[in-house]
Amino acid sequence: MAFFDTVADAIKHIGERFPDHGYVFQDSKGDETFVPYPEVDRLTARRAAALQALGLTKGDRVGLVVVEPQDFVLSFLAAVRVGIIPVPLYPPLGFGALDAYADRTARVLELSGARVLVASAQLQNVLWGLVDRVSTLERLVRAEDLAKATGAPIEPPILPSDTAFLQYTSGSTADPKGVVVTHANLIANCDGIINTGLEMEGWGVAVSWLPLYHDMGLIGFVISTICHGLTSVFIPTMRFIRRPTVWFDAITKHKANVTFAPNFAYALIARKAKDDDIARWDLSSMRAFGCGAEPIHPNTARAFEARFAGCGLSETAFLPAYGMAEATLAISFKPIADPHRTRVVDADTFTGQGRAVVPEDDTVGNVLEHVSCGVPFPGHAVTAQDEHGTVLPDGVEGELCFRGPSVAAGYFENPEATADCFRPDGWLRTGDLGYVLDGEVYVTGRIKDLIILNGRNLHPQAIEWVVAEVPGVRKGNVVAFSVPGAEAEELVVVVETKDTALDALIDAVAAAVRKEIGAPPADVVCLPPGSLPKTSSGKLQRRKTRQQYLRGELGEEGTRTLGAQGNAATVARHLAKGLLTRARTRLLGSR
Repeated sequence: MAFFDTVADAIKHIGERFPDHGYVFQDSKGDETFVPYPEVDRLTARRAAALQALGLTKGDRVGLVVVEPQDFVLSFLAAVRVGIIPVPLYPPLGFGALDAYADRTARVLELSGARVLVASAQLQNVLWGLVDRVSTLERLVRAEDLAKATGAPIEPPILPSDTAFLQYTSGSTADPKGVVVTHANLIANCDGIINTGLEMEGWGVAVSWLPLYHDMGLIGFVISTICHGLTSVFIPTMRFIRRPTVWFDAITKHKANVTFAPNFAYALIARKAKDDDIARWDLSSMRAFGCGAEPIHPNTARAFEARFAGCGLSETAFLPAYGMAEATLAISFKPIADPHRTRVVDADTFTGQGRAVVPEDDTVGNVLEHVSCGVPFPGHAVTAQDEHGTVLPDGVEGELCFRGPSVAAGYFENPEATADCFRPDGWLRTGDLGYVLDGEVYVTGRIKDLIILNGRNLHPQAIEWVVAEVPGVRKGNVVAFSVPGAEAEELVVVVETKDTALDALIDAVAAAVRKEIGAPPADVVCLPPGSLPKTSSGKLQRRKTRQQYLRGELGEEGTRTLGAQGNAATVARHLAKGLLTRARTRLLGSR
């Protein structure tokens, strides 16, 4: 049972129940600052008063582009406690695509109607130019300046039905959509995560390096923990990217109990860990290594468990999960006391008929393996449905649909998109393919990413995972999709590599694909590291990659950092624009 009806109440009162629990913030060097929950109450009150002093009131939107975990968390919670609606936005991942970043950020601020942008001091000169571009935006405020406020806020009544924040989706092919997340959604979902899923009400330590502007990092480690009295340790995301082993350093140091990450992170840490790391790490305290946010590869789970068995890793600790922003965060969890499970199915029957049946002879290689993502939380339901909304039998693939109090309120001021995704009967169309069997959810792919070759339904992950094992291919940096051919759809595979012997690599990729699906790809494209387009949360963008391929633009816009003179000129232009806007705003304010 949840302690509170709203997140605002949790911010103000969780410290009375758990005065010794709170947030631990690491800086870029690993130095830590502990902020207990009573202090979180005091510090967020001061920042809330500062936001109100800017003229913001309940229901107003405020953009957040804040790099430092402590400033982000305290500014976000400050807004939530007084009903100001934060809009988390990711910071520039590098300066190689600053124009595209500015365009998307301006669009989100415009769509949300944000009046104020709170930004890190280190980003302000680049971001000030947005004030001119966004019609609703009045000014930029440094997050560090909010901390200097000393006043007390006016605390308006906050209802469970009130909007807590807007979570904008990271899609790139259309306008971003703002998921309206209410306090009631958050309380229901966090209760499912902490109480039912993890069975950790009121105790334990969580560790996260996930971006705080993304739903898994924000809801999973900021909101869930403050609503239920856990302590959270925050590692700056860039610190993890530079040195992934700091993740398990923190788990060992704090005797942590839970963490979450996408599939790629578990493959990465297993690859990066050295024998002396294994010797010094102690993972025996870990209750759950949650895995979600992208399809879970069964080999990743097995390799992770095998690599870290010597660190005291429990056989039940790896916890596959399924979720999405429109469901607030989590949809289903593997039961905490069970080992993770997979299901081996006959590939021909599944790709041809969509039925997950056990092969007659399990020694035959033509099989698929699906990871169970566990069961929905109490009061929630998941079904596989056909295009007419008919619930399909157990083990038959369809669109996964979700229902329950965690389903968000819709998309902000976007009735058309809301009607397409949030059905009047309460079911949320996830856009994911999968099936339900014996009450457990199996996610098999995305509807719009499905590849149809010669009448067979192929999920791109099945091809990508095979290609990722080819020597020379960067793991986690493979995209497969189909394009119109002369007579039928054709398969294209795009990989990132550091190799220079590209002809041999292309041949090896084609051979691996032929072995997997019985036919080679029509084209294999090799790109240098950092070339594939990704979302703000690091997910590969198949549709955008496909669009770039069809336009002949592959490799022109990836995730590479500043290096070329053209990029330097782009940065200089944004700095100049920002400084001019900032100066003009100061002049107007002094009149």
